[in-house]
Amino acid sequence: MAAAIGRSGSSLRWVKPEHAHLTLVFIGNVEDARVPAVVDAVGREIDAAPFDVVFQGPGVFPPRGAPRVLWIGVDAGARELIALQQTLASRVTALGLALEDRAFHPHLTLARWRESRPADRARALDAAPRGIVARARVDGATLYQSRLSPSGPSYTALARATLTGHL
Repeated sequence: MAAAIGRSGSSLRWVKPEHAHLTLVFIGNVEDARVPAVVDAVGREIDAAPFDVVFQGPGVFPPRGAPRVLWIGVDAGARELIALQQTLASRVTALGLALEDRAFHPHLTLARWRESRPADRARALDAAPRGIVARARVDGATLYQSRLSPSGPSYTALARATLTGHL
């Protein structure tokens, strides 16, 4: 996509491939004493079958004005991702942790604008490829601890919830 967008994306800061992730539940800061309970709750198996996702359909956030984020949506597998997100969100809220109060829209963040103008929205979307961009198999969800630093984010896996249901 970076090659297709070309010069219109010169102020885009692309997500490194090794940092690409689809956020199901953003928990935020958690007190150290509560971390073991979160790890245990999120890491339990989930009785749902593994499934495939198809990434296609570029978009930008926010929906109006100068864009800040370029993303690719999920076509096939979106319903299953939403169910997975609801399961994990329920586990976290049962611990008394508050989550963002907005609808979950499965997407993969591709890049962020350092600076943008409203016209960058159309340029980026017009240059982005159409059709299927990628496919992936989902057989679980991983809880990551993220730490931000001047050199970029770092991620540490704390727990993995495996999908154990049968097709």
